[in-house]
Amino acid sequence: MCATCGCGDDAAAVITLPHEHEYEHEHEHEPHRHSHGHGGDHVHLPVTETITLEQKVLAKNDLLAQRNRDWLAARDILALNMTSSPGAGKTTLLERTIREFTEQPIAVIEGDQATLLDAERIGATGCRVVQINTGAGCHLDADMTFRALESLDPEPGTLLFVENVGNLVCPALFDLGERGKVVVISVTEGTDKPLKYPHMFAAASLVLVNKIDLLPYVDFDLDKCREYATVINPHAQVLPLSVTSGDGMAQWFDWLRLQRSATIDDHSPAT
Repeated sequence: MCATCGCGDDAAAVITLPHEHEYEHEHEHEPHRHSHGHGGDHVHLPVTETITLEQKVLAKNDLLAQRNRDWLAARDILALNMTSSPGAGKTTLLERTIREFTEQPIAVIEGDQATLLDAERIGATGCRVVQINTGAGCHLDADMTFRALESLDPEPGTLLFVENVGNLVCPALFDLGERGKVVVISVTEGTDKPLKYPHMFAAASLVLVNKIDLLPYVDFDLDKCREYATVINPHAQVLPLSVTSGDGMAQWFDWLRLQRSATIDDHSPAT
């Protein structure tokens, strides 16, 4: 059981990338009684030490994420961690980006609990891709990502997308060594998404609001959603787009160029 999120530790990955977690074992001690001779027994509970497993797991992950960051920097690779709920349109966004943003090589690490479906879609574009299946796991971690990088072996100067498992909770906690997190939501999911998942939006460098071509048909307040997102994270940019119609894709490509330029300059955090 994952100490941070409750996901299983036995996830089998397609490219032999198991979902591994470090455990701590708790030892239980029975309370003991003794009499003080004045009419009653006293129960002495054992002295316990609370060990925060979440902090230990995340600390280990952060060390591995720094290894990934150094590995990527040495190869001049810009890595972005793509997160969303299931069905927001991440894979479709990546397909169109691969086909239209041809200024540098692109590679993809796909994360899903099961199937090769998304990797097959990405591979059909001609892009290099590796699939990680996490089984019961609900997120990718830095160790999985490193082993995927070794298998993928992206060429220097690559734009690397890591499409995380569809989940707006656990991926917020796990640094993969990426330059920044991109959160994709859609207008079919509700205006208040940033308020419901504050940790994910607080960690985001960019929020993409997809499927704006459906705005006439759904109850979604784009301005209010933008307001909620910036309240949670004043530094996050919010970009509406429609992968289907192409609206906003030029601005998305401009943002990618900005990240690329900043990475070349100083490998500073995403802006």
